[in-house]
Amino acid sequence: MVEIETRIKALFMESKSSIGSRKISKQLKKEGYVVGRYLARKIMKVHHLVVRTKRRFVVTIDSRHQNPVAENILNRQFNPSQPNQIWTTDITYLKSKSGWIYLAVVIDLFSRQVVGWSVNNTMTTDLCKQALLMAYWKRKPTKGLMHHSDRGS
Repeated sequence: MVEIETRIKALFMESKSSIGSRKISKQLKKEGYVVGRYLARKIMKVHHLVVRTKRRFVVTIDSRHQNPVAENILNRQFNPSQPNQIWTTDITYLKSKSGWIYLAVVIDLFSRQVVGWSVNNTMTTDLCKQALLMAYWKRKPTKGLMHHSDRGS
């Protein structure tokens, strides 16, 4: 029995906590052990081997919108020669105990530093505006600054 328990633990660890009692019992049967699904489940329960469930994919971007799209004048030229020539913006979402929170950041492509940011529990244009305002007042850029985003909020 100890040999079976050791093998169950090994199979579970090899699968990175993703294999359940059904697949473990099938694999053990292939290896010559006499182990049913319920015995495998019981051993897994005793040793606190709990399968990690896959997270559901969350869609956050609607690429099929009818809103006007600005021309891509940056054209993947991500290496400016001095600070405050090109700023880029993006939004990410983070899971917290109270739900999703959204973080908007403005990055200076020259130094790759975050020059402005904003956090809110809703993803609105105000979130992006606040991050851009923070960057503007912090850096006070001269005329000619290019601001690039991925067409999000």
